[in-house]
Amino acid sequence: MDGLKFLDTWSISQFKQNHQVNKIEIKKNEETGKCFFTFGIETGAVSKKLDTRELTNPVISQVCLPTTGEMFYLLHQKGENRAMTIATL
Repeated sequence: MDGLKFLDTWSISQFKQNHQVNKIEIKKNEETGKCFFTFGIETGAVSKKLDTRELTNPVISQVCLPTTGEMFYLLHQKGENRAMTIATL
């Protein structure tokens, strides 16, 4: 998670509503052992906290790799982005 720029974050229900999907499936690549999630025909990355059962309050963020500009979705633990909350509305 270090080095990622978090652009926006949604609850799971907000994300599904925004992308007009009924479900999000978490899958595991048998060759690499890495998990990813699917929604419709698109995919996103999953935090390693899933493996350690620490993913108790999941959210999805759109993130960017500053070095390459690559953007992708990341399913992770709420608050895992280390950003300070300055207001709640």
